[in-house]
Amino acid sequence: MENEVTKTLHNISEQLVDAIYDAEKFAGGNSSAGTRVRKAMQNIKSLAQNVRLEVQAQKNGILA
Repeated sequence: MENEVTKTLHNISEQLVDAIYDAEKFAGGNSSAGTRVRKAMQNIKSLAQNVRLEVQAQKNGILA
């Protein structure tokens, strides 16, 4: 059974795979792929913060 933390981590993983693909395109000279990488990284950063908060809440016994 997946909880919110696990679901979010899977989401981060999928987005990271997509970002790697775009990073390779960017390295090949596609500047718009660089924009997509930056956007993905910002979203991953936000999701990572949500994971941190959720883990802390669960650790403290407060199911968020």
